[in-house]
Amino acid sequence: MAQSHRFWNWIARRYARMPIRDQASYREKLDRTQAVLQSDWDVLEFGCGTGTTALEHAPHVAEIRGIDSAPKMIEICRERAAAAGCANASFDLAAIDRLDQPDSSLDAVLGMSILHLVDDRDAVIANVFRMLRPGGAFISSTICLEGQARLFRQVILPIGNFLGVLPRIHAFSRTNLIAAFEAAGYEIEENWQPDEDPMKAVFVIARKPA
Repeated sequence: MAQSHRFWNWIARRYARMPIRDQASYREKLDRTQAVLQSDWDVLEFGCGTGTTALEHAPHVAEIRGIDSAPKMIEICRERAAAAGCANASFDLAAIDRLDQPDSSLDAVLGMSILHLVDDRDAVIANVFRMLRPGGAFISSTICLEGQARLFRQVILPIGNFLGVLPRIHAFSRTNLIAAFEAAGYEIEENWQPDEDPMKAVFVIARKPA
């Protein structure tokens, strides 16, 4: 995801001030996630952005670690954690495809609004499977743009990425995303898209078999 550093560092402070556009769907995803999390769990969130979601979940787990490949995003995460007095959340500069995490060492991994940004989605899904303990959960929210907004995908995004003002977004379908989880060995517990709107992110809870 190195090609996106310029964009995310450039937008970090503005991004931190942006309101969440679909508060109802965001709240529903938080609730569905917290119904799965347990108080003694060790959790990782990759592509944690400005830390909002990690800090929402911190009271519900033992430890949560957020990682992001953009230094300015991690700077904001640490500021927010300190301001909230959140002792069980930590934030580090790292990328999921280069993270040296031991096998079967995590109870849950969160990947919110990130799988469509990584260069090798299937490798990331498999790497998370390796990290999870048996019975652990990979919880994600992913934009699936295949077949949607052709002008946006084929013209606007490539130009924006070339200029460094938009990240690279990979287009695939909801069906393809679920198939990738299943091919890696997960069992799908939730496959939810708000309002069945194809332009909204797909929320998935995928479980590593116990």
